[in-house]
Amino acid sequence: MNAVHVLVSDSGALDVDAIRRDFPVLERKVRGLPLSYLDNAASSQRPRAVIDAMSHYYENSHANVHRGVHTLSQEATDLFEGAREKVRRFVNARSTREVIFVRGTTEAINLVAQSYGRPTFGPGDEILVSWLEHHANIVPWQMLCQQTGATLKVAPITQSGEVDFDAFAALLSPRTRLVALAHVSNALGTVIPVHRFIAAARARGVPVLLDGAQAVPHMKVDVQELDCDFYAFSGHKMCGPTGIGVLYGRESLLNAMPPWQGGGDMILAVSFEKTVYNGLPYKFEAGTPDIAGAIGLGAAIDYLESLGMERIAAAEHALLVYANERLATVPGLRFVGTAPEKAAVVSFTIDKVHPHDLGTILDHEGVAIRTGHHCAMPVMEFYGLPATARASFAFYNTRAEIDRLVEALHTAREMLG
Repeated sequence: MNAVHVLVSDSGALDVDAIRRDFPVLERKVRGLPLSYLDNAASSQRPRAVIDAMSHYYENSHANVHRGVHTLSQEATDLFEGAREKVRRFVNARSTREVIFVRGTTEAINLVAQSYGRPTFGPGDEILVSWLEHHANIVPWQMLCQQTGATLKVAPITQSGEVDFDAFAALLSPRTRLVALAHVSNALGTVIPVHRFIAAARARGVPVLLDGAQAVPHMKVDVQELDCDFYAFSGHKMCGPTGIGVLYGRESLLNAMPPWQGGGDMILAVSFEKTVYNGLPYKFEAGTPDIAGAIGLGAAIDYLESLGMERIAAAEHALLVYANERLATVPGLRFVGTAPEKAAVVSFTIDKVHPHDLGTILDHEGVAIRTGHHCAMPVMEFYGLPATARASFAFYNTRAEIDRLVEALHTAREMLG
């Protein structure tokens, strides 16, 4: 892996200028202007270390995994399973048997819905989510309800964008079969105090799935300390490649779940009379996996750990504080989602300016943000909005980029307000 340039001052700060040199895309220009990439909640950028790790595999060790005795296959298998161990360590799973490689958070949640929920849920059973969820933590449960006759229950949120815990606790019932919650809201940045919610569910013997797509890149996550049953996240939001993600599952539950898909590598023996399934984690990894993606994810974990998740969290929080201060100077700007505990995500609107128009004008200034419903239409419905503008920060962003965002917003307001 490329050297990671970290300056640890007395305050534990990162050397952001040095870190930015590890990200080739941050050197490019958009419409003749330096790129200010502030769309990290949608997808982060990749350091050279991740790109190199994947290229090295393709150039030197590409072969299928688990199926060959030749050198390249064994090298590929070692790299692939080495990445699984890095994931296990990163989230503190008890065993690599609890680490399932999937395409991303969405596939992980669908796997749980179809393999855990579909065989066991039935009419009268309830699945409890919150109003804050990404579509990926809503639609799979709606599909499951259609398949099984179960019912989807939704805990409300407050005007600040927090899940109403008392309402959540009141919705827990003897019929609740699963709780599925975001760890961090992608639309608002709210950090949900999941320990409290998990404890309430655990007291009733209800298993909990957490959508960790927006949490794992920005804070230290320990699945054993959380005491959750399932935890899902995606590589592309944590400086890794697209098309790779992880489902952590409690081993006792995974063992009891049937496979979701059938094919190669998830079997021990096949005949026309009977198939014997493979053990964990391979029971849930049918077919040739995204080998390069897993290797890239492992390299991304190496990179993040070399910086330190605590330093990353501190740097991003400082950016959030600065962004809130600077954005508050923009006339007509309204913050959407003001929870006291937030990740480095700011959603907002500007009077008389549609978010899509904002996004277009900002792009002409070299500033990349996200506009729309952020795959969280119920959140937009709650606030009575068709869309918001969302700036989301990573550890490689700077105050100067936030200043450029604010200047571009002033320009947009003068043009369209």
